[in-house]
Amino acid sequence: MVNALYYPGEEWERIEPEAAGLDPERLGTAVSYAVDHETPWARDLAKVISSNHLEPPEYGGVLGPTRERGGPNGLIIRGGRIVAEWGDTSRADMTFSVSKSFLSICAGLAFDRGLIRDVHDPVGKYCNDGGFSPPHNHKIAWHHFLQQTSEWEGTLWGKPDRIDRNRQVGAEADNAQKGTHRDLQAPGTYWEYNDVRVNRLSLSLLQVWRRPLPGVLEESVMHPIGASGGWVWHGYRNSFVTIDGRQMQSVSGGAHWGGGMFISSRDQARFGLMMLRGGRWRDRQILSEDWIARTLDPCDINPSYGYLFWLNRRPKRYPNAPESSFFALGAGYNVIWVDPDHDLVAVVRWIAQNRIDGFFQHVLAALH
Repeated sequence: MVNALYYPGEEWERIEPEAAGLDPERLGTAVSYAVDHETPWARDLAKVISSNHLEPPEYGGVLGPTRERGGPNGLIIRGGRIVAEWGDTSRADMTFSVSKSFLSICAGLAFDRGLIRDVHDPVGKYCNDGGFSPPHNHKIAWHHFLQQTSEWEGTLWGKPDRIDRNRQVGAEADNAQKGTHRDLQAPGTYWEYNDVRVNRLSLSLLQVWRRPLPGVLEESVMHPIGASGGWVWHGYRNSFVTIDGRQMQSVSGGAHWGGGMFISSRDQARFGLMMLRGGRWRDRQILSEDWIARTLDPCDINPSYGYLFWLNRRPKRYPNAPESSFFALGAGYNVIWVDPDHDLVAVVRWIAQNRIDGFFQHVLAALH
């Protein structure tokens, strides 16, 4: 029975590694590995963002709030209970593109409530703000935005979509051509990781909900799963719009220009557990099974991507993690790892990007 599964309340139960089927010494090695391979990023994230580390000078500039980051931290959950925890997991840090996965959830909530009738509907049917005019943008559907295949063209909050044309992602990414011209393709035919387009999705969802997305998330997800009150979701100083006579901020799907989700590892672990349990928390189906299935359905032209979650389908993004794994990933590096095969959720913060797969390897080596 679903109700027999453990879900944390205000207090989160811990379980000894051996009782959870994990070798304590090897699990300790996994934790030490995460701590010992800290990201090379400076603690002052405002300096990281403004130093043009993320964008060429002509596209840089901090638009949203920033916060100095903490040290390496994280936790590993099995069967819903904590088996390992390190660092300050209650500190609400910037989480960069993990914010995109929370944006996906806001789209799912709108779909489940009928506010979005069909993910293949043109977004312009819902958003009459001039952002989806012919001859190109009117063809863009919700499905395209969620899979990063929209090819939306335009400028939003002072940032043109071309910022992320020719962008590569991954530990070995070469972004020497990032921001240079590339002819746009038809929506749905070209995959490209693009923050401006994700921010356009956020604005579109705000227009569908007609209320700020952080309030939607708090009411429908974060409060029901028992998250702390310490998380915040920011936009930019210039991302305010007026809807129904009220001024609202459109939040960002990342932190390349500041803003985005500031959240603790513990709150992210609750979020990951909800996703592991198929969108369910105790006796409440927070997200429909239909939406979870859509979220984890691989994009036809990039099987490593679903609806703003990373997947591990072949060719596997992380060779040491099971193929069923899925992830919320953010620069820096911030990771929520969900492993249905082993009933595992792990959150690891501020690990070097090229060490993530090694962390997965050490955790799985601890399994009996």
